[in-house]
Amino acid sequence: MASTDKPDRESIKSEEAPAAPPRRSNYSSVHVALRVLLFAASVTAVVVMVTAKQTEIVPVPGLPISVPLEAKFSDSPAFIYFISALSVAGLYGILTTLASISVVLKPAYATRFLLHFALLDVLMLGIVASATGAAGGVAYIGLKGNSHVRWGKVCNVYDKFCQHVGSSIAVALFASVLLVLLTMLSVFSIYRKIPK
Repeated sequence: MASTDKPDRESIKSEEAPAAPPRRSNYSSVHVALRVLLFAASVTAVVVMVTAKQTEIVPVPGLPISVPLEAKFSDSPAFIYFISALSVAGLYGILTTLASISVVLKPAYATRFLLHFALLDVLMLGIVASATGAAGGVAYIGLKGNSHVRWGKVCNVYDKFCQHVGSSIAVALFASVLLVLLTMLSVFSIYRKIPK
């Protein structure tokens, strides 16, 4: 009996759909875009905080005189830490942007860079989040005060200063979210490179 009843393997292969070309991942371009945004957010937060100054005539308690008092970011160690941390984040953002561009141009080192990015992004996230939390705590006391320890609120007097501080903290929160996204993207990119 002839083997014409069974299709041979070559005819089966020719009938299968052609394999789709490998889809190029766009993770690298997303990395670059998020790192540029991280740099921009960090620099914006620093600039807004550094320009937070306001001078007001304030009455001296117990005396019938008023004196000009200036509120500026350097009056609070938490704000100085905030400026330092966000400055480091801005530098980190520009350096990793350049590194991401080099990975796009030479993808052979992508896995190694992604691992380093994931670790450094987590470290930078911790720094930026802690600085944002410290500055936010001081800003909240400035806004609401604390009657238990008799700290009065100051934002009713230094309104423009408090607006600058609040805006800077909001931009820093955005930078923290960007760092979370970058970390997740790096880990997911590494996961996709694991052979199945």
